[in-house]
Amino acid sequence: MFEVFELGLMRRALLAAVMIGFTNGFVSAFVVLHRSPLKLGALSHSVFPGIAAVVLLAGLSTVGVYLGALAAAALVGLGAVFFARKSMVGEETVLAVLMTGAFATGVMMLTRYEGAGGLEDWLLGNIVGMSDADLWMSYGVGVLAVTVLAFLRRPILATLFEPDVAATLGVRTSVLNYGLFALLILVLVTTLQAVGAILALGFIVTPAATVRQLVGSVRGLFFWSGVTGALGAGLGFLGATIFNQPIGAFMVVVITSMFLLAVLIRRLRDGYASRRHQH
Repeated sequence: MFEVFELGLMRRALLAAVMIGFTNGFVSAFVVLHRSPLKLGALSHSVFPGIAAVVLLAGLSTVGVYLGALAAAALVGLGAVFFARKSMVGEETVLAVLMTGAFATGVMMLTRYEGAGGLEDWLLGNIVGMSDADLWMSYGVGVLAVTVLAFLRRPILATLFEPDVAATLGVRTSVLNYGLFALLILVLVTTLQAVGAILALGFIVTPAATVRQLVGSVRGLFFWSGVTGALGAGLGFLGATIFNQPIGAFMVVVITSMFLLAVLIRRLRDGYASRRHQH
């Protein structure tokens, strides 16, 4: 059953899954606290045309892909703010419109690329096929994201819950928000390589949503969300290999199942506490 893990390629892919899972889980705490999963979901689809454009112009390279993704996300995000001010609909509505248009444009670009197989990996995910450069970039982004969020946790939480107070304490809230936005995009791109643009949202939101059901402390939310992401990714990778299923999809299914289980446990726990209180 586990003979496949005698291959160095599979062991490396499993390590990448756990690393990316922990990073996404850790970052998902910020996403859930910020209450911005839908916006991030829109951006996960919006980066695809940026990746496709860079590939068409300069070929498939790790650095180029990251730059294209950042540029596309910035254009869509800023475009949503601009057109929301000029139209009769809200920012989230405009973001949804731009997201679908951008994603459709990326799919059209995909058909123009002769080496479409490499580009499809960003659309559907292919963690086993990640190159050495992709892996090192993922590890670097992971270490950067976890370090920044851990080091700046207090000003980040102050900005999220009490932005006016944070500003009076000297926190440059606008700079912090834009910096975290860029960091989220970098993490998102590493997630695309693992599970693809279509499933990336579940990977970067569900771990913290799961832990939030069981852990009341914001302090523990970041770490345990990282552990949950790593555990779900690892189990999903193993399950996909055993049952011969798509790895990215199986990892998301496992993490989603963990969320549903956490909701059930919380309901049972709250019901038991309520009955005990009545007696």
